[in-house]
Amino acid sequence: MKYGFVRAAAVTPSLKVADTEYNTDEIIKNIKAMAGGSIKLAIFPELSITGYTCGDLFLQDRLLAGALEGLARITEATAGTDMVVCAGLPLMVDNSLYNTAAVIHNGRLLGFVPKKYIPNYSEFYEARHFKKAPDETQLIIIPDASKGTIYCQSVGDMGASADMADILPEQNGIFNSIVPFGTNIIFAADNLPGFRLALEICEDLWVPLSPGAFHASAGAVIIGNLSASDDTTGKSAYRHSLVGQTSASLICAYIYADAGIGESTTDLVYSGDNIIAENGNVLAESKRFRNGIIYSEIDLERLVNERRRIGTFASSTAEIYQKNYTTIHFAFTNVSDTPLTRHISMTPFVPEDLKARADRCEDILNMQAAGLRKRLEHTHSRTAVIGISGGLDSTLALIVTARAFDLLGMDRKNIIAVTMPCFGTTDRTYHNAVSLIKETGATFREVNIKDGVTRHFMDIDHDPDDHSVTYENVQARYRTMILMNIANETGGLVIGTGDLSEIALGWSTYNADHMSMYGVNCTIPKTLVRYLVDYEAETTGNKVLMRVLKDVLATPVSPELLPPEEGSISQKTEDIIGPYELHDFFLYYHMRFGYRPCKVMHLASYAFNGKYDNATILKWMRNFYWRFFSQQFKRSCIPDGPKVGSVALSPRGDWRMPSDASVELWKSEVIQLQEESDAKAKL
Repeated sequence: MKYGFVRAAAVTPSLKVADTEYNTDEIIKNIKAMAGGSIKLAIFPELSITGYTCGDLFLQDRLLAGALEGLARITEATAGTDMVVCAGLPLMVDNSLYNTAAVIHNGRLLGFVPKKYIPNYSEFYEARHFKKAPDETQLIIIPDASKGTIYCQSVGDMGASADMADILPEQNGIFNSIVPFGTNIIFAADNLPGFRLALEICEDLWVPLSPGAFHASAGAVIIGNLSASDDTTGKSAYRHSLVGQTSASLICAYIYADAGIGESTTDLVYSGDNIIAENGNVLAESKRFRNGIIYSEIDLERLVNERRRIGTFASSTAEIYQKNYTTIHFAFTNVSDTPLTRHISMTPFVPEDLKARADRCEDILNMQAAGLRKRLEHTHSRTAVIGISGGLDSTLALIVTARAFDLLGMDRKNIIAVTMPCFGTTDRTYHNAVSLIKETGATFREVNIKDGVTRHFMDIDHDPDDHSVTYENVQARYRTMILMNIANETGGLVIGTGDLSEIALGWSTYNADHMSMYGVNCTIPKTLVRYLVDYEAETTGNKVLMRVLKDVLATPVSPELLPPEEGSISQKTEDIIGPYELHDFFLYYHMRFGYRPCKVMHLASYAFNGKYDNATILKWMRNFYWRFFSQQFKRSCIPDGPKVGSVALSPRGDWRMPSDASVELWKSEVIQLQEESDAKAKL
């Protein structure tokens, strides 16, 4: 919980219809099983104390009394667990019976949330027994069910905010206590920012404008659903889609707990189809037709930051937020760090599922090609000019350009692919570049720049043996000049090859590879570039091209500006600036969610556990922040290029940052983390 994570569970216990003692025992058994496991929120199914399929037994006083007695025992069992537990039961309030969710924390009943929408179609006939939730939140007195009393009485309307201690300072059991009753309630943990819980019950999710939409508009970040959704063919897939999409549209965490084995099978079957989703991502899901517990950690900071980033969320929710909400305040006893069990990918830009990855690659290549197609068409370009080095980025740019030409019906011979060997060029990259151009069907053109660069060294009085930044950048700028001039000569555009990772780190020479007429790779991080090239290799159908692409993938990333050592690349980019997989990881969480360095480090320590130690991660993290801030001036004037993912650095689009912004806040936090890591290492 230190980094905004809270562990939540969806639970389907064993159940016997109408046996409240057995069901209560099973709920308590599950609560005890979860205690000590860092779970702070547990959602049980709809009417889980009685069973959902009781039918006309809901009209029996003994069942209703048994439900209240069970709730009293469950409430007592939560004492000392520091867990918010939501369990379902039928509840009489005044003269009506309601399908409700009881919300309990640490031995205290915080309130009841009644079901808003009562289905009475097809296999459902709830309106026979239950009444729709009232519009306003009330205070009710819980009767002493042990004395045979089951009728709760309302004692007045609820205010906008309440601390349970203010309602009843010493709640000694639930009987004769006063608690809130209403749909429009948010349960907020004062010592865990972002923990703002609201509830729906089953059908509430399925209506066109669900209570969840109002809950989110009122500030709820977590929505729990106590459900008893029977299974029919195809319903599970629809249910999963609905839960995932709801969590995405409301930018919330959604915990869906479904009734399972044990409910009556007189006419229906229930599968315990539990789901935990966060902003469109399913974090955990159960195996159907198996009762049990699923859990995962919800990233509250991620959800809050996402709502902050998407400006239309606040304006749209303001339009539907028309109801009076009550906030029930409480506090967790322990808010220490929550160990993560959810998967943290080393490559957040790249899907891990093979089919999803292939689909993503095809989609991205099509988007890149579509952007370039429009630019070529608009400028009436006769050619496209690309510098081909035999490296990953220029290879991807050539692949994309070939696709764009195919879309336009233009001859690939009008792609002018230029190799410009110089001091650092190796035979391996040169031969790969030549083969790549040939197999793609582009026009090969070679301009050896050694003599030209040497003459320029003489012009500026630079010693060729001085392999400083000038030595490297003269080559880079000379190559860009040649490409620009060939484009003028042939009536074409220079296609940029630089990727998102290089743009973020400023790993380009200003007004050299930093510049082009259209940058097709500008929103593709280096880790994703690899998969795009590999995807092309696997799908090309050209065995020679596949072999070349595979060798390009196996070649160390290098600008090849320094002379080779024994014929091999001497200048390896990742040895200089750090592993791209780390930098892409930092970039994703820094840009996408605005996390501070300590949280990025926390996630990285899980994702790269066993691959990089903390000292290595922090070393390159410090370098990332320094370069990201110091190199903004290059990003302030980068060429046009298509946005294809959720992170982009165009000054005209996603990222507007002063070129002279200070990095000190971020750097100081990384330094502190390094000092703490060093201190732990010495113990």
